[in-house]
Amino acid sequence: MALLLLDLARQTCGPINEEPHLNREDLMLTAPAKMQLFLTAAIATAVASWATQPPILDRPGFSEVASWAYQLTGYEGEALDVLASAPVDLVVIDLARDGASDYFRRDEVRQLQATGKHVLAYFEIAAIESFRPEWDEVPDDLKAGAVDGWEDEQYVRYWDVRWWPFVRARVQQAIGAGFDGAYLDMLTTYEEIDEPVIPIQRRAELMVDLVRRISGLAKDLSPNFKIIPQNCPELAINPHDEALFNELYLAAIDGIALESPFYLPHNKPCREEWCAENRRNAIAIKGQNKLLLGVDYVRGQQRRSDSYKRQRRAGFVPYASIVELDRYNPENDLSRDRAPDESTRR
Repeated sequence: MALLLLDLARQTCGPINEEPHLNREDLMLTAPAKMQLFLTAAIATAVASWATQPPILDRPGFSEVASWAYQLTGYEGEALDVLASAPVDLVVIDLARDGASDYFRRDEVRQLQATGKHVLAYFEIAAIESFRPEWDEVPDDLKAGAVDGWEDEQYVRYWDVRWWPFVRARVQQAIGAGFDGAYLDMLTTYEEIDEPVIPIQRRAELMVDLVRRISGLAKDLSPNFKIIPQNCPELAINPHDEALFNELYLAAIDGIALESPFYLPHNKPCREEWCAENRRNAIAIKGQNKLLLGVDYVRGQQRRSDSYKRQRRAGFVPYASIVELDRYNPENDLSRDRAPDESTRR
């Protein structure tokens, strides 16, 4: 709880690592008493701040979300105005507007929520990008090679105890900023990392353990905080009996998001068997009263419309954008494609 209050203090009072002004009475207090006074002041300031925030309008229950948007960079004017005006029930944004340390503030998240939206914080749990503020702090022997297609990003050995503090800090940052939940990326590390010493099934178990630990921490601090992992729906299937679920994993998540349910970047139909398997597993998770989000990577109105149609028919809450995720792409809007219609291209 103290960590959460310190996060709230940062959100409402500003940095806390500056030396405060102390009077004679302060100097006579013990360290625990000083901390208690500081936390009391932080709570009072937070309450005063929340009281001035716009109220959250009626919004659908989390399980009733029917539309969403997913944008990780390019926030126009360093604000969330475009997303705030989007006719969707849920948005996913990065923890920071610059992808680094310029974190979204509680009042900014609240203003987005006030338009009737659930707001999830995106962060990776098994990889690290070079532009993140933690990059230099992550030990070199935790980094395990470049992520395919993203040369400024490294897989990490996510089972190492030294990695957990970085993940924990991201969870605490999201809760301190008032997000409704976390959108967890790079679970695919368990499959893609070059780590032959640890069998892939064991790596899958370790990924499940990490997601469960994240969920436990988050829900201890904020019981209604939602956990949405992206990809790897097979983690919810019992590895010893495919007819059964991994109940421990299911209990830790509130839904799942799946990239490329029907289209690979860009406009390439996803016809491989693993695409069909991913859809089957994701839809099975939805059948356990979990939210199911989908995002295809397409250009052109024809392919976008087809993606939405296919996703809805399969039971996904659909979205379609470009792989850079640097803009909001409405379901029916040619103006933001910044590319000619490629619906006939492969």
